[in-house]
Amino acid sequence: MRESEKPDWRSLPKGGKILDAGSSVNYKTGGWRSERPVLDQEKCTSCLQCWINCPDLSIVVENGEMKGFNLDYCKGCGICASVCPLDAIEMHDEREFER
Repeated sequence: MRESEKPDWRSLPKGGKILDAGSSVNYKTGGWRSERPVLDQEKCTSCLQCWINCPDLSIVVENGEMKGFNLDYCKGCGICASVCPLDAIEMHDEREFER
C-alpha cells in the first residue's frame, strides 16, 4: 500500500465508532499494567473498601468476602492498596510475575 493510500483520521466516519453500552467487558485491558496488587489474606477483613473504590471493578468478591483480583481488567492503578485500612494489599512490579 502506498503512503497516499493509507487510511488516516480523515477516513473515519463522523462521530467515530460508538460502542454498545457495557461493551468494555469484551476487552481485556489488564495487559498494560506495570504493577499488580497482591492480597495478604491474613490481614484482610473483607471491609470491601478496595471493591468500593476500584474504578475497573477488578476486585473479586464472593459471599461478601474479598477473594482476589480479576487481572484481566486490573490496570494496576493502586487505588485498592491506598484505601486498604489494614495494608492487606501491596503493589508489586509486574515483572516479578513473568513466566
